[in-house]
Order: sequence, then structure tokens, then C-alpha cells
Amino acid sequence: MARPKYLPDNFTLAMIVTVAAASLFPCTGQAAVVFDNVTHAAVCLLFFLHGAKLSREAVIAGITHWRLHLLVLLCTFALFPLLGLGLRPLLEPLVTPDLYLGILFLCMLPSTVQSSIAFTAAARGNVPAAICSASASNLLGIFITPLLVGLLTSAQMQGGSSLESFGQIATQLLLPFIAGQVARRWIGAWVERNKAMTRLVDQGSILLVVYTAFSEAVGQGLWHQVSGRSLAGLLLIDVILLALVMFTAARVSRKLGFSREDRIAIVFCGSKKSLASGVPMAKVLFAGGTLGAVVLPLMLFHQLQLMVCAVLAQRYASSAEKEKQAELT
Repeated sequence: MARPKYLPDNFTLAMIVTVAAASLFPCTGQAAVVFDNVTHAAVCLLFFLHGAKLSREAVIAGITHWRLHLLVLLCTFALFPLLGLGLRPLLEPLVTPDLYLGILFLCMLPSTVQSSIAFTAAARGNVPAAICSASASNLLGIFITPLLVGLLTSAQMQGGSSLESFGQIATQLLLPFIAGQVARRWIGAWVERNKAMTRLVDQGSILLVVYTAFSEAVGQGLWHQVSGRSLAGLLLIDVILLALVMFTAARVSRKLGFSREDRIAIVFCGSKKSLASGVPMAKVLFAGGTLGAVVLPLMLFHQLQLMVCAVLAQRYASSAEKEKQAELT
């Protein structure tokens, strides 16, 4: 039986169920401690597998394209934060202060890896450059995101300094990634053959973090603080941010003379924000009462970027096919 088109994908449904479960049956006390430890281990495993899967040859093939990578990093770590700050007068009347904090946090996060590469490939773009840019963004984000959060939102961070927060993030994300790169020579082929397992760990770790984050936030009265009006405003803000960044990335890359394949990689890598990195970082950087509201903008943006990029990738691919046929005739 064909899946109805109006239904979202399985992961989106699982995330909705997870939020509902955390709202109705939040984990507390000793159960919360156990879930927290399991979540930490799952995230470490996720980044270990990412490290084992990343091909050094592909990175070397794309790393020389420094102009492309620089533009992607500027979109990710400069354009997004500037938009988040510059649009503040428009954003604040639409959402609560904690949700605006989540929007700022979203703007400081690195790009995704898997979906950026997948959409670039589907759109017939420069895949080696996308692999390099998305991977570099994710690794640099471990350093840059805590620093940006410390500079722009220090009042809402947990008691520790940004240096302490970086240490926790590096331990949970960077060290497992390095360990995976070291182990790649022995397990890399096995990881490539078992992509379904990597996807399960990827999605499972995110669902665990979402459940623990929302359980803690529900205990602090999250759903009494977030109204339907705020959710609608949040969705509108995510749409505006994504549209502005995609439009700017496309126009600037064209003005700078990049090829069609390079422009596709720039648009997809420069406009994405990583849920896999963002939720664990938020758990380290922000206090419990704020955490649920902080990750909510990212969760909505994640689904929005997947839907928009899926449509855009199809349009790029269709355009490339028409150009190819025109050349043959």
C-alpha cells in the first residue's frame, strides 16, 4: 500500500511521538539520570560512526576549493547570526524570549553533513566539495558555536564558562569523531556496508536527546509558556530565515562566478542547520528550564529545510536533465 502524500516521513512522526511522550510521561528522578547517561553514550557512538564513515580521499578531493568552503562557512557562521540579530525587532513580538534565544542558537549552529551531501548529489551538484564543506562546518562548529553562544547569549547559559562548555562538547562530539577517524582503517568498510545501522543510531540518539530535553522542560512548564501564536510566529521566522539565506547564497555564488554544480553545493551546505549537533550542544549550553524552548526552533527548522531542499533538489536535477538533452540535440 502506497504511503499517503500528506503524511510526513517516519522520523518526523517519531519526533512528534517523542515530544508527545515527553509531555505526557516525562522522565524524572533516577529515570532521568539513566536516560541522560544513555543519551550521552548514544551521541558519542553517533559521532564515532560519523568519523569512521567520512572518507579522507573525498575530503582531499574537495578541500582545495577554498573559495566555495569560505562562502559556505560565511553563510553558516556569519550570515545566519547577523540575520538573527538584525531581525530582532521583527522576531521578538512574534515569540517568547526563550524561543528567540532558540532562534539565535539555531543561527549559530553548523551545517548538516548527511542531508547536505544527499541533496547536493540528488541535484547533480559538486558532491566532493559538499562533503568537505559540510564536514568542515560540523567540526568547526564544535569550536565556533560555543564561542558565539558565549558572546551573544551569555546571560542565558548555564553557570559554566564557554571554555567549560567547549570542553564538554569536545568530549562528547569531537573526541568520538577523532576516534572514529582513527578506527576507519579497520571498520570503515563495515560502516559503509551497514548504513541502516548508522541511520538508526543517528535518529535514535536525536530522539533520546529530544525526549530528555522535553521531559526536563515540561517539568519547568514549557507548554504553559509557549502559545499557539508563538508556534505560528516561530514557523514564520524559520521560513524567513531559510528563504533569506538560500536566496543570498544563490545570488552571491552566481555573482562570484561559481559553476552550476558549485552553486548547488553552496546553497545546500550554507542553508542547513544540524539537529544532530545542535540538540546535544543545547543540552550542554543551556539550563533545563530554557532547554525545551531553545531546541524547538531547531526542530521546526530541521523539518522545514528537509521539505524545501527536497523540492529544490528535484528542480535542480530536472533542469540539469533538460540542459543535457538540449546539448545532445
